[in-house]
Amino acid sequence: MGWLTERTRMLFGGGAPILHVAGDEGDGPVVVLVHGIASSSVTFQNLVPLLEPTHRVISIDILGFGRSPVPPDAGYTIEEHVASLHATLRLLKVRDFVLVGHSLGSMIVGRYAAEHPSGITRLVLVGPPVYGSPNEISDRRVRTRVSAYLRAYEFLRANKDFTIFNASVLARMLPIKGVFEITEKNWDPFVKSLEHCIESQTIVSDLARVHVPVEVVYGSLDAFIAPGSLSVIEAMRHVEMHRVEGNDHIIRKRMARVVAVAVG
Repeated sequence: MGWLTERTRMLFGGGAPILHVAGDEGDGPVVVLVHGIASSSVTFQNLVPLLEPTHRVISIDILGFGRSPVPPDAGYTIEEHVASLHATLRLLKVRDFVLVGHSLGSMIVGRYAAEHPSGITRLVLVGPPVYGSPNEISDRRVRTRVSAYLRAYEFLRANKDFTIFNASVLARMLPIKGVFEITEKNWDPFVKSLEHCIESQTIVSDLARVHVPVEVVYGSLDAFIAPGSLSVIEAMRHVEMHRVEGNDHIIRKRMARVVAVAVG
């Protein structure tokens, strides 16, 4: 992957690391898949087989996770995640594509679509953890719930040993190996992405700048979505909501089918 990084820097004059392309399969309309925090492209293992017969499906590991670079000086801001994704897609010469993001990936693709709208035909957000600033939430119940989520994330960042141990326990219980991993290797990308992208997010204002159809798919049992927190994006005219009953935050087979339909 080193030659790709150097080639990109020569072509585009920037220092954004090139991300690992975990999969590039099929032919037809292009779909780009961007996973979330503490995960990798294995997130989409139930989705790719549904899309691959009729689409070209590109799966990308985000900065700091999977097999993508882990720059020691990175702040893992939304700007850095988007810059690396943009450099990678420019290198792949992707044109006219659907952009799919899961969890943190939904925030990355939301900002990407706002900043680089050319070529994007549709945006699909899966399990977006939308947390507005508590000071700006008028509904007391939603404000209380969002505040609790943000306090929990702050606790996870401040307690490394606790977080890594409990993440390992949870990972062993999940049906897809590697779909959720917090380790010494990705601890820095995890805590910085959590703080700078999820806790300090801009997804609502980003989506307000997007002019293509936006499909939002989420599970009724998703523990990372605060009840009532999606109402602000649900009210946007270009957003279509898809609730998957009995599904949690993982893209299980039932949710994968809904996402595949949303991709079109």
